[in-house]
Formats: sequence, structure tokens, C-alpha cells
Amino acid sequence: MVRLDGTVALVTGASSGIGEATAEQLAAQGAGVALVARRADRLETLAGRIRDAGGTALVIEADVTDQEQAIAAVERTVAELGRLDTLVNNAGVMLLGPVTDAPTEEWDRMVRVNLLGLLYCAHAALPHLVRAASDSPRRVSDMVNVSSVAGRVARSGSGVYNATKFGVGAFSEALRQEVTQKHVRISLVEPGATDTELREHNRPEVMEAIMARFKGVERLQAEDIADTVLYIVTRPRHVAINELLVRPTEQAG
Repeated sequence: MVRLDGTVALVTGASSGIGEATAEQLAAQGAGVALVARRADRLETLAGRIRDAGGTALVIEADVTDQEQAIAAVERTVAELGRLDTLVNNAGVMLLGPVTDAPTEEWDRMVRVNLLGLLYCAHAALPHLVRAASDSPRRVSDMVNVSSVAGRVARSGSGVYNATKFGVGAFSEALRQEVTQKHVRISLVEPGATDTELREHNRPEVMEAIMARFKGVERLQAEDIADTVLYIVTRPRHVAINELLVRPTEQAG
């Protein structure tokens, strides 16, 4: 495994779940980490743990669905930590339920977070990632976009969530082709059922359906997906992991 000493990573959605676990693992491997999310109190707690373990952490309270805030988060990372080698686009929301009679404000929220927030951060980070790939000891940089198994398999009851995650996959592959010759690696991670607070934002009747569907399935932990991200960004320069689907062993679909 290639160490990340001297590199800087920015992780969105770092206040809980996969983002929190990923930031800790990147820091443990030597990266300075910019922690980006809306809940500053949780970010401060995470930053304290990273610093206590000897790492470097920068707290940035930001809503990535606001393009100006997304740009400012990237620019502050570079200004205060000196560079940007890795972007982990993890911020996301999963609001499920039938299309019929759905509250469309849930659709708006998913499109803003899952798609626009990711696009804004990617666009702001790309010039810095290209620069890092040309002048760092690793001579490669990484953008890891966290999607979902829902970006591969469409199901009744998750149509708009599927649409946003299929979009993340399409964007990631198109961008990969655009920047791969510049040694910027674009990777897509697609978790299956994972034990985070993501599902807890759903309406009660949707929560019941989710719990029934995955009854008896031992869910992945946030650390399992963080380990996947770490694996991707610590490959040698000539190895690009373009896409990884990670399901619980017992999850059939």
C-alpha cells in the first residue's frame, strides 16, 4: 500500500458515516484532510480525533449544493493545506418511495446534493488535481465519487434516487476518459446496504419498507467503504480502479 504522506484530501459529507470513516482512514495513512459538511460541531469532533492521533485536519463548514460554497471549500483547502491530491465526493441523500404522489421537494434535494453538489466540487477541484498529478511525488491524483448499488440496478420505489446515482456513474466515466491522460484517476464506489444514518431521513412508511427488504442482511459498516476508498487511492501510479461495487454478502440485489 502506497502511503499518502505529503498529500491532501478533501472529503465531502465528512460529518458522519462513510465520509467520517474515510477521512479518518486517509489521515491515518498520512494525508492532510479537509473535512467538509454542514454540521460543524461534528466536524470539530472528528478533527479532534484526527489531530489527537497525530494527523492534520481542516474543518470547513459548507453546503456543497451552493456552488460558491463548494468553490470556497476547495480554495480554502488549497490555501491552508497547500495542495489538493484527492477529492472524495461522498455527500449524498437517499429519499425513497413511489413516484406516484411523492413529495417532489425530496426529488429536488436529491438532485441538488447527489448530482449538483458532486458536479460543483468536481469542477472546482479539477485544476488542482491536474496540478497535483504533475508535481507531486506520487505523480497521480484521485477523484472518488461515492454512488450506490442504486446506480446500477433500478427498482420500484427508488426511481429518482436511481436517476441521480445513474447520473453519477455516467458523469464519472465521461470525466475519466477526459482526464485519464493527465494521470487524474476517476473512480466510482457503489456501496450496497450500509449501516449509516442515510436511510434514517426517509418517511416512516419508507423506513418500514427498507427494514423489511433487508431483514436478516448483515449490513456493511462505514469503515468497510472507507477501506475501499483507501484501497483505490493507494494503488501505484499505473493502476486505476475505475469502479467498485461492494455489497453485503447476503444482499441478493
